[in-house]
Amino acid sequence: MRQYKIFQFAALPVCLALFLMLFSSIYAQVASAKIKVVASLPTLGEIAKEVGGDKIDVKSLAKGYQDPHFVDGKPSFILDLNKADLLIHNGLELEIGWLPPLVTGARNSKILPNNIGNLDCSTLISNILEVPTTKIDRSMGDIHPGGNPHYWLDPRNGIAIAKGIAERLKEIDPKNASYYDERLGDFTKRLSAKIKEWDEKLAPYKGTQIVTYHKSWVYFSDWAGFNEVGYVEPKPGIPPSPSYVADLIGEIQKMNVKLVIAESFYPQKAPALIAQKAGASFLVLPSAVGGSDGINTYSDLFDVIVGEITSKLASHGKG
Repeated sequence: MRQYKIFQFAALPVCLALFLMLFSSIYAQVASAKIKVVASLPTLGEIAKEVGGDKIDVKSLAKGYQDPHFVDGKPSFILDLNKADLLIHNGLELEIGWLPPLVTGARNSKILPNNIGNLDCSTLISNILEVPTTKIDRSMGDIHPGGNPHYWLDPRNGIAIAKGIAERLKEIDPKNASYYDERLGDFTKRLSAKIKEWDEKLAPYKGTQIVTYHKSWVYFSDWAGFNEVGYVEPKPGIPPSPSYVADLIGEIQKMNVKLVIAESFYPQKAPALIAQKAGASFLVLPSAVGGSDGINTYSDLFDVIVGEITSKLASHGKG
């Protein structure tokens, strides 16, 4: 009996050590748990990565080569949203046709509208363009009642988006607030330097007349100083008729339009024909991170857009 008590007493430090090891392991796992972020669009997801670094895990639902208005919902999206601590989305009804049902199906109260886990990035933008001033209806095409939703195509808005994401991450994860502030400062510094570089490249082409397929580029044009004088779609979301195409070709010739732009997910035949007949250059451009090979960051996106536009305009001028 005495030997048993001695054994029992001797075993206590071992048990205590095992308990402490187990507790430390669990604590370490909890302490190192990353904030789960789901972004509706890959461009927003990439900006979140810039700010959140290794403190967050980011999954983007749409692909950069997809039309963000129309994305097929997958069961995996619902699973991702169910586990999310933060949903970052574009807003202004860009994702109205596919995101709300996924959020409802995820049954995650944290990411419902007006909760801390739901960030509508359009609320971070101070210069929303094309806000309707009259009553709208479906006969006007795919008009967004809150304004044009393609605001990420002005890189200055990328800084506003990053600031808003940083603030929300600090609310959710206050212990790492200084980390998010540091990464935000670094991103802002790097992007500001790139904006200055892009401004200089675009400066010789301010006032250029362009036509785009969809009204996706108004923020880019506003920043670059381009004049959008027409669209391949007669109304947003409405494909052009042959008579409309013929009229647009005539207008482009009259206005000396230099460039016709379309994203890769739109039909290419009509804009290519319009440019050819009117004597303009046709350019297919990505409009999101992941929109084509090599576009992995927000800066990559504008390096490609600005590079291709200025190259095309320079060669058009020589022609």
